[in-house]
Amino acid sequence: MASAIMNRASSSSTMRSISLYAALRIRNYAKVANGSDIVSVAPNVSLQKARTWDEGVSSKFSTTPIKDIFKDKKVVIFGLPGAYTGVCSSKHVPTYKDNIDKFKAKGIDSVVCVAINDPYTLNAWAEKLQAKDAIEFYGDFDGSFHKSLELVTDLSGALLGTRSERWSAYVVDGKIKALNIEEAPSDVKVSGADTILGQI
Repeated sequence: MASAIMNRASSSSTMRSISLYAALRIRNYAKVANGSDIVSVAPNVSLQKARTWDEGVSSKFSTTPIKDIFKDKKVVIFGLPGAYTGVCSSKHVPTYKDNIDKFKAKGIDSVVCVAINDPYTLNAWAEKLQAKDAIEFYGDFDGSFHKSLELVTDLSGALLGTRSERWSAYVVDGKIKALNIEEAPSDVKVSGADTILGQI
């Protein structure tokens, strides 16, 4: 796969960096699949909802258990390599933000974005994208959630270290009904809003 990606790269430095970003990672296969109970796979994991530092202090740095995000709810969740990165900002998040009314019309209780970032960075990024009112952003600050699901990838070649795969899922009361994982972190081919809308 890496050689195919490298062969498609153009001579421009931008395309070379994107290809290198994709080629340097090792593709892992997720522990979860359609039918998996996401709460059982990550039973003791909590995430941190995007917030300012002052909000973190006032809440005594509270966290949200995974079960509270999914129990008795229809949730669309998508993971991405990181806040402020190019594809995540320009292509991935906007597909969900621009389609939030369609998700609500299908009975989705919440659309969640999760990344291996601290909640303060995610908060600033969500505000910059003007997406915080539509999407719930959560920080998986130490990668526990993604590691439990085996949805991590090594992006050290792009100076990002351990990061989330680019993925999406439709989850009903904790059970995964549809799961989409990109082959390369620079792709938004199967993890965008259009794909998951067709799976609900």
